[in-house]
Amino acid sequence: MFDILKDSLTILQTSPQRWEDLTQTLSADLLERQPAMGEWSALDCLQHLVDTERWVFPVRVRCFLAGDDFPAFDPDSQGDVSKRVLSAVALFEEFKAMRNDSLVLLETLTPADLKRKAVHGELGPVTLAEMLNEWAAHDLMHTVQAEQALMQPFIQGCGPWQVYFKDHIVEN
Repeated sequence: MFDILKDSLTILQTSPQRWEDLTQTLSADLLERQPAMGEWSALDCLQHLVDTERWVFPVRVRCFLAGDDFPAFDPDSQGDVSKRVLSAVALFEEFKAMRNDSLVLLETLTPADLKRKAVHGELGPVTLAEMLNEWAAHDLMHTVQAEQALMQPFIQGCGPWQVYFKDHIVEN
């Protein structure tokens, strides 16, 4: 049985370890490599996760708990992806610290809290359960996006095996 509190917490707990493995072991060149013009690198994806950890998800949880509505978030105009200045390791450390704080907050939630409602500035009425689902999916999506970016030079260099990766090639 799917338990949104337990399962979303588990997903959100695993993300820092995945990012630590990537940022501690891969070269800066690979982490910063865009898979195609205008596409996010792995490090851009991590910066976006930092942005949403700072300005979006924990803030929204607090809004739900306080009975407040909240605005939409536009990563292009409100995020720091295009202004990223930290090294991969420093960015990861920032993410890890903020995520630890978020996990402490999430551990205070009860099943009754999942029914709390708020109005999202763009989407309208939403529940805390829906937002927790979105947070977990968002974490996974951008980690997959980062890994997709990391795959590109390997796919390009694998010669005839590229046919096995046709669904994973990012075109310019």
